[in-house]
Amino acid sequence: MINKDKEIGFVSHLVELRSRLIHSLIFLAILFVICYYFSEYIYGFLVEPYAEAVKNDDVNRRLIFTALQETFLTYLKVAFFASFFITSPFILIQIWKFIAPGLYLHEKKAILPYLAITPILFLLGGMLVYYLIMPLAIKFFLSFESIGINTNLPIQLEAKVNEYLSLVMKLIFAFGLSFQLPVVLSLLARIGVINSTFLKERRKYVVVIIFACAAILTPPDPITQIGLAVPLLILYELSIISVKIIENKQEKNNA
Repeated sequence: MINKDKEIGFVSHLVELRSRLIHSLIFLAILFVICYYFSEYIYGFLVEPYAEAVKNDDVNRRLIFTALQETFLTYLKVAFFASFFITSPFILIQIWKFIAPGLYLHEKKAILPYLAITPILFLLGGMLVYYLIMPLAIKFFLSFESIGINTNLPIQLEAKVNEYLSLVMKLIFAFGLSFQLPVVLSLLARIGVINSTFLKERRKYVVVIIFACAAILTPPDPITQIGLAVPLLILYELSIISVKIIENKQEKNNA
């Protein structure tokens, strides 16, 4: 009888999970259609850093496409990017509603702040890319252009729409996900996997790992790599402080 009740409970959890996944997908699909309708405006927003970086140039700048379907597929990609970005908080809420009934009150209070700070950190990472990293990176890459005095032929950038937008969206996701470092470390500290002493002792290894990850997640240029690595190092130091605060609270509760 007990096994049968467990089986029924497990099936009901699967049904609930499926229901929440379906709701999330429906919400994502609706937003995708809306975002595709406004995809030209979203494109204009994403291309703004490039436009601002080159607006004072003497060269007539433009973005090109070299395949008939490229612009259409780019708009689809932009629409999916925007819809997924907007849907992420809704997905987090669905995950929370699924796991919340199985948590104690103190566990709910411990997790709720992370649900709030996760999208905020992701947004901060995206803003860092949009307002600082991309303008600096664009100017850095454009500095390699040549008017042809020493190279016989001029070297001029004619960026492809798909490649530029793919780079911007990749960097936004890379920075947004990387900015979740404090959340991950704090959660690991709460379940007893790590502590502040562990993080302090391995700081020099983490520095190497962070720069290696920055080199993998970003284009091969120093601007974006340093632009990702330095904030992550700062977030790591803040994570040590956060973990220490969690330890003090746990010691106080145990006492």
